[in-house]
Amino acid sequence: MSDFPKSISIEEDGPREGFQVEKTLIPTAQKIELIDALSNTGLKRIQIASFVRPDAVPNMADSEQVVAGITPQPGVTYTGLWLNEKGLERAIATNRLHIEGSITLSASETFLKRNQNRTLEQLIESQHTIVEMYKRHNVDVTTANLMATFGCNFEGDIPEEKVLSLAGIMFDIAAEHGVTIKRFGLLDTMAWATPDRIKRIVGAMRNKYPDLALSLHLHDTRGMGIANAYAGLEMGVAEFDSSIAGMGGCPFAGHKGAAGNVCTEDLVFLCDEMGIETGVDLEALVDCGVLAEKIVGHSLPGAVKVGGSLKRLRERAAA
Repeated sequence: MSDFPKSISIEEDGPREGFQVEKTLIPTAQKIELIDALSNTGLKRIQIASFVRPDAVPNMADSEQVVAGITPQPGVTYTGLWLNEKGLERAIATNRLHIEGSITLSASETFLKRNQNRTLEQLIESQHTIVEMYKRHNVDVTTANLMATFGCNFEGDIPEEKVLSLAGIMFDIAAEHGVTIKRFGLLDTMAWATPDRIKRIVGAMRNKYPDLALSLHLHDTRGMGIANAYAGLEMGVAEFDSSIAGMGGCPFAGHKGAAGNVCTEDLVFLCDEMGIETGVDLEALVDCGVLAEKIVGHSLPGAVKVGGSLKRLRERAAA
């Protein structure tokens, strides 16, 4: 039985996850131009920078300059990404970002080794340190994220039981440190999700944690991004990560093809057509998709920025 939400919230990840995988350096001014354009579409949450080692992610070397250069809009929350205390301190020092803490594990130890060069046991132990780090900085920890939730290019399918077991570990970590997880992110890091897998994993999490808000971070490597988003909507998921024009991808996932995130304007188009409120101006978002493609200098996989919305066609047909 379908349980579609009446409205959804979207976190736009393009300015961070999208630019970080580009092989050519994107000028700071162009990053700011895209963020400012996205800020005027009705999006309420935008991830704009990553505070990591510049030698590892060259396109994030100017994160402080990007944050300083944007024109914040009322009602828009701007966030960043960091992997350790040094990165957190850099983010806090900008005085312009919304800082929130999270507990993160990976359902694939092989991916974890490639991504962070550590074992699952080491990652679990590090989460205790991370939570205490957040507490020292008076940062609330309300979110948990599980990487490779639906499958792994190196380990194959991820059983539901493993997802639930790891979720339990994260809740135990939170309880030990006196913090409360209110939102749980299911991350399809290597694009193994299918609508059936989405329904099974979301269903299992809902059965065990009925009051927990779930979010989906979907990749479109195998063309399943928007279908998986629909499956999530059908299960009542009301929080999604997406990237303008389908930008993004994980450089450690071992893909031969494109590995972009589910496209923001395609997701908004789907919701508009279903009567699900997003609060986002689709036409303005399409313009942002065109701008993103111009900035990176190559085609991006989003469909609606090419085909357009149906609004103008309906208006023409009615004239």
